[in-house]
Amino acid sequence: MVLKSCCVYSVGVVSVLMLILGISLVLTSVFPHLVQSMVKKQVILKNDTDAFEAWKDPPAHIYMQFYFFNLTNPQEVLDGERPAVVEIGPYTYREYRPMEQIDFQDNGTKVTAVNTKTYIFQRNMSRGPESDLIRTVNIPAMTVMERLKDKFIEANLISAYMKGTGQGLFTTRSVGELLWGYEDGLLKALKTITHDPDLDDVFGLFYKNNASNDGEYVFFTGQQNYRDFSRVDTWKGESSLNWWTSDECNMINGTIGTGFHPVITKNDMLYIFSSDLCRSLYTVYEEDVTVKGITGYRFVPPSSVFANLTVNPDNAGFCVPAGNCLGSGLLNVSVCKKGAPIIMSSPHFYQADEKFAQDVFGMTPNKEEHQTAIDINPVGITTLKLKCLIRSQKILFFFFFFCYTKEISPDFLSLLIMLLDAEILEVLAFLHCAVFFGFLFTICRCDILQIGVPLLVFTATPLLRCSLYTSLTSLTQNSFLQSLSRFRTKVHLIISHIHI
Repeated sequence: MVLKSCCVYSVGVVSVLMLILGISLVLTSVFPHLVQSMVKKQVILKNDTDAFEAWKDPPAHIYMQFYFFNLTNPQEVLDGERPAVVEIGPYTYREYRPMEQIDFQDNGTKVTAVNTKTYIFQRNMSRGPESDLIRTVNIPAMTVMERLKDKFIEANLISAYMKGTGQGLFTTRSVGELLWGYEDGLLKALKTITHDPDLDDVFGLFYKNNASNDGEYVFFTGQQNYRDFSRVDTWKGESSLNWWTSDECNMINGTIGTGFHPVITKNDMLYIFSSDLCRSLYTVYEEDVTVKGITGYRFVPPSSVFANLTVNPDNAGFCVPAGNCLGSGLLNVSVCKKGAPIIMSSPHFYQADEKFAQDVFGMTPNKEEHQTAIDINPVGITTLKLKCLIRSQKILFFFFFFCYTKEISPDFLSLLIMLLDAEILEVLAFLHCAVFFGFLFTICRCDILQIGVPLLVFTATPLLRCSLYTSLTSLTQNSFLQSLSRFRTKVHLIISHIHI
């Protein structure tokens, strides 16, 4: 009898242990796959879904903050010294970025839309009014010089106009003018001389970028394949670009960076297409991170993305004109900016050749502040933290007919025009974008007998840093594993907080 009781007891204990083991296996193996399967089916761009509503009209408040770099030693720069700048800001704008003109196509497998962005100034969140003055490079003058570099008569007319009006390499303008535009007499004179109907006589770093979009996109909805969620099919009616010198470099890959497919793994490469960068780029897994108590994966673009031709031969297609390759960390985008002399770079020339940062006083590149990083919830598509760098810089060209009586040192100066840091702060999303716009230009030093001698190479001076941030409502920390009955609710909660 005792032996029988012991057997029953032993069987019971073993059964309980096996039950616990079975439940553990289900929860640690089967259930996560079930979660992933459900998420894959839920995350689709279609009417009346949480994913679509968050994609269409992001619920979070987004703010763009601009920080300007005021040039403090213009005369010394003309004499060949390194530029010195002081950061001024922030100047804050509320940003609205809904998807508009939405139209589903191909039985719901694709959707067309434009991403319109509007900015409203927030005085209570800003250092001062938009009327604050900033000294920076005279970008319209540099643009005019570039346009007329091969036209002797027109170039000399503009040179005489600049001397007569007292215009030089630097100008002082208000924050509002520099951002959103001001009528420039030099551009107006150029328009009169060239009779170019497409030439605008208004200049602004974000001129025509308020209440506007960058063109129509066609996105995959994810209906046929969850990995295609919000991936770009075409932009402006084209499935590839035509600016670069290789088919690979002209490919449009990935999303526009506003979201990614669900169920991310450490082996994934996350591709992003940026119309500002005029190219696609990829990111790879770097490390596990924790954001506000939520575990995620950090993805970063490897240094090979912007490496020179020696390090990464695949980047040969980004050398424009063909064979004209720059140093590591730089990307010439003049071909997609209507000929404007712009080159992309990370903030403070992070991961670029050291010589670039050394040419500007105060450039201190470091990984913590200047690395591009995307922290993502690996189960859902919630972006925990996005730190993206959109960059711009400079390109060399020569002017043979712009003569100044003052002698300027022929040193090469690397001056940065604009640093745009866009940060989405708080809780689950953190967007930090750094954008550089720079212009590398050559001024002729000449006297009456030395007309046409190219002398000085410049890039535009540090002008602007801006930050974009938004706050999102925190997701609860309740585990998916607590209850199968709560699974659907939890999935909807994740979807409702998609960062766009």
